[in-house]
Amino acid sequence: MTVNTIDYQHFLSESSKDRKPSAIRRLIPLTKIPGMISFGAGAPNGDLFPFEGISISLKNGQSLQIDSQVLNESMTYGPSDGLPQLNGWLKELQKIQHAPPKDFVVSIGTGSQDLVTKALQMLISPGDNVLFESPGYVGVIAFLRHQPCNLIDVELDSHGVVPARLREQLDNWPSDKRKPKMLYTVPVGGNPTGVSQTLERKKEIYQIAQEHNLLILEDDPYYYLQYGDKIPSYLSMDVDGRVLRFDSMSKILSSGLRVGWATGPAELVNVMNLVTMTANLQPSSVAQAITYTLVDSWGHEGFYAHTLRVAAFYSQRCQLFCSYARKHLEGLAEWAEPDAGMFVWFYLKGIEDSFDLIMTKATEKKVLLVPGIEFFCHPTEVGPVQFVRASFSNVSEEDMDAGLERLGSLLRDHIAESKSSNSNTIDKK
Repeated sequence: MTVNTIDYQHFLSESSKDRKPSAIRRLIPLTKIPGMISFGAGAPNGDLFPFEGISISLKNGQSLQIDSQVLNESMTYGPSDGLPQLNGWLKELQKIQHAPPKDFVVSIGTGSQDLVTKALQMLISPGDNVLFESPGYVGVIAFLRHQPCNLIDVELDSHGVVPARLREQLDNWPSDKRKPKMLYTVPVGGNPTGVSQTLERKKEIYQIAQEHNLLILEDDPYYYLQYGDKIPSYLSMDVDGRVLRFDSMSKILSSGLRVGWATGPAELVNVMNLVTMTANLQPSSVAQAITYTLVDSWGHEGFYAHTLRVAAFYSQRCQLFCSYARKHLEGLAEWAEPDAGMFVWFYLKGIEDSFDLIMTKATEKKVLLVPGIEFFCHPTEVGPVQFVRASFSNVSEEDMDAGLERLGSLLRDHIAESKSSNSNTIDKK
């Protein structure tokens, strides 16, 4: 594979190029030097904190105690890139799982979305064009709608981003318009589609990124929720250092912990840390201490074994959900069975627009789904959308059966009403 040298200044926004470390936060590493007397940072005196210890009780009956040194560090201000013990553990995890061919650093955030939005803030200049999956993750769409950029739809099919279409867009990009410098993608168990990019597609997309000098923002919260063999990540093939990868503990440990991490070249991740310094100073060190205590007790092999159990659980739920979908929606809807994640993307047959159907009639029947229009960057341009997103992660088997039966009944009634209405219209003519 060809290796290219990257000028990271090309990608940074003008405001990011001007960012400087916090005058106080940059002193924190210096306080660790033996013999250093610090009159610098205005940290409160830890002797007054009422916490003596934190113990963690696990569902298997095991009890863990947060190490006193880790606890003391977590109780006060800490580095903007996260608790050093957890940061080091995660960096080793990335080496084991992805073996990145380029040097990299890790930064911990308050969930992966915290880091994704900071990366976008770091990269976007007014008037930039951002390549974005269509349909795509609504959380990032909502953020980008308030940024000074244009969202450029990237076509998907049942295997994610279509490389041929992406290449066509970039090869024929108008010379009088600013060319995109980044692609945002959720490559595994996509939200909302549930589809995953194949290894062959990832290789082709990475090559396109090399040819057109794109950064790839690899938002991969469902990486550990793959039901079969794991598809290698973009990070694993990143010989140039053009991938910013985002991982999350939300789907595998706890969504309430709000612990995610970014992996990529220091030239970019360090600028993200500067954004953190002026935004929220640091992610919660207590949440990180809890996370570190657990994963350190497991070790990397134990952590991976846990993720396999999580993936097996969602795989079983997916199979159950799709079996009930076949029972109740055959002939009424189409869908691709996911191989990762927790979502199914339904195409509703005989329906002109899913929004009103879901937001009024479906709620009356007490079944909730998300109308597909919410996942498109330009809802006023796509017209009526026949898709809906369903999540099977927290639904019992009994409710899967009942909920999909209600949806099927609703669709049959709606189609019958439409036919009757059309028939009456014709008769009047």
